[in-house]
Amino acid sequence: MSSTPSTNALGMSATHRSPANGEDSLSPLEQEVLDEYSRLAGNLGDLSNILADLASRPSAEILDALRGLERKTTTVFTLLKASVYSIVLQQEIFSDEGAAQEGSP
Repeated sequence: MSSTPSTNALGMSATHRSPANGEDSLSPLEQEVLDEYSRLAGNLGDLSNILADLASRPSAEILDALRGLERKTTTVFTLLKASVYSIVLQQEIFSDEGAAQEGSP
């Protein structure tokens, strides 16, 4: 089987099988689909490498944004705890006043 290199519309090298020895060659559409799959696989590999690099060393910008988010979350949590404490304290005061009013003649 012999193969002849050619260039597709994207400028990529493609290999077409010649019909030597009775083998069928790929149609231009089939070869183009295979080339596109090859290009897609390469792009996905590049993307995977970039994402792995970003995951291994987060940028300072992301870390700064996360620190700001952490501060805001901590503030909201503190305010929530204060609100819950205030509600519990008010309920205790009301229940103490109610018990004192029931006990007075």
